Amino acid sequence: MSENNRLGVFKTYKLYVGGKFPRSESGRVYEVTDSKGAWLANVPQSSRKDARDTVVAARKAFGGWSGATAYNRGQVLYRVAEMLEGRKEQFVREVAASEGLSKSKAAVVVDAAIDRWVWYAGWTDKIGQISGGANPVAGPFFNLSTPEPTGVVAVLAPQKSSLLGLVSVIAPVIATGNTAVVIASADAPLPALSLGEVLATSDVPGGVVNILSGATAELAAPLAAHQDVNAIDLTGAGAELAKDLEIAAADNLKRVLRPRPAEADGSDPSTDWLAAPGTHRLTAFLETKTVWHPTGALGASGSSY
Repeated sequence: MSENNRLGVFKTYKLYVGGKFPRSESGRVYEVTDSKGAWLANVPQSSRKDARDTVVAARKAFGGWSGATAYNRGQVLYRVAEMLEGRKEQFVREVAASEGLSKSKAAVVVDAAIDRWVWYAGWTDKIGQISGGANPVAGPFFNLSTPEPTGVVAVLAPQKSSLLGLVSVIAPVIATGNTAVVIASADAPLPALSLGEVLATSDVPGGVVNILSGATAELAAPLAAHQDVNAIDLTGAGAELAKDLEIAAADNLKRVLRPRPAEADGSDPSTDWLAAPGTHRLTAFLETKTVWHPTGALGASGSSY
């Protein structure tokens, strides 16, 4: 058949929940357009039931993921970067269309997103060295403080940085042993949904990352109030929505990460996310466990350990 007569195969975008690709239980979809208003795809419009399902999947995956060694988590994150590298052309197209960038600028953003995965992969077995340690105490005992993951984290992805910002908020959450429920950018969800395909073909266990598309406010409200969600990242929420979500999150004492000014909804172009990320997102969703241990005498000399 001539190439001119061939009908193209349209891509069907789906949610990513528990390692699988369901459609929204509501059956709803909405149109996604590029920066010029041209149609790109129909994507699922997730419901509150979908949000609750992702929490169940994330909780189920938490034990195994948090119990894995930090070195192993680093290997898994590096594998994600490998898979992204192999699908770079696809993500360049999607980022260019979603963010209204030229292909050359979109390529810079995609390269930065891949490098960001590698950067966080390197931190998995090092974050404990800067957020924990032995504490000086006076007495016949010593104590050690070690970081532990908080649990299930709801992540509101940046609204305008559809891939680099997305990676910048997901990677530190899972690098430290948490599991994530992610609400993709409402207007530019395609890179996020495609990232789900990358995660599924990497070594990331199902349920460690779950990705929803749809209206941010509709999905964030039940997650902020959910009793089995331990923390929430408000990066993709506007000021008014963020305030409401903080109030809801207080009911079960969730950890809340507020967006920095450059990351706030409506003012987060990709250039803001190109800066060095630092470690504040790695430590945002860690709890500190301190263990006290008595010392014991060794021999007649009275020396101790």
